[in-house]
Amino acid sequence: MGWIFAAVALAFTGLLVLGSLGFRVLLAARGLGREVARTRGRLESVRGPSGRGAGTIRDPKG
Repeated sequence: MGWIFAAVALAFTGLLVLGSLGFRVLLAARGLGREVARTRGRLESVRGPSGRGAGTIRDPKG
């Protein structure tokens, strides 16, 4: 009977570990989304409203 309690406790502990790791992944994904949004905003401010880059490559002939 004791091994049943040990198995249930071990399963519960495993679920707690998986839940905490899943929560950490969720927080990291949220932080990554904020970083991507911030970087996109910085790049759009450099590019301007037309969407073209500030430093365009020009033909050396003309």
